[in-house]
Amino acid sequence: MSTFEFWYDHVGVSVPDLEQAIQWWEHVLDFKLERRNAIDAIPAQIAILKNGNLRVELFEVPGAKAASEERFQPNQDVRTHGNKHISFAVEDVVALSEAIRARGADIVWVKTFTFGSNMFIRDNAGNLIEFVQRPKPMFEASTLQAGHGDHV
Repeated sequence: MSTFEFWYDHVGVSVPDLEQAIQWWEHVLDFKLERRNAIDAIPAQIAILKNGNLRVELFEVPGAKAASEERFQPNQDVRTHGNKHISFAVEDVVALSEAIRARGADIVWVKTFTFGSNMFIRDNAGNLIEFVQRPKPMFEASTLQAGHGDHV
């Protein structure tokens, strides 16, 4: 039986204005533009932004529908099926919140729960981004055992 390792590659986010979104990710979270391209079959303009080993893929699609207001509220968004938000870990949520507030971030909340501290912010298009407070980990790939759980 083979074991496959896998790890984070990127998250995709649809935005109404690609140029504004690139500027926001660069200014607020220090991501840098890695590359741009088009996907004619959608059609869409794409930008890949990178910060360390994290990548975000931004999509601008002409005529795309805006998300409902509930999608911009963490406690309401979970009431709709589908992907909810991007989440990054940081060693000090409060210190990060102060730094990005100075950069103009739209902070939804900074809270401490029994399981730890977290913060939700919105990007310039209202998309939710979460930061959870965790110790910095050593990289460990996820694994998948081939042949386990195969369905016929």
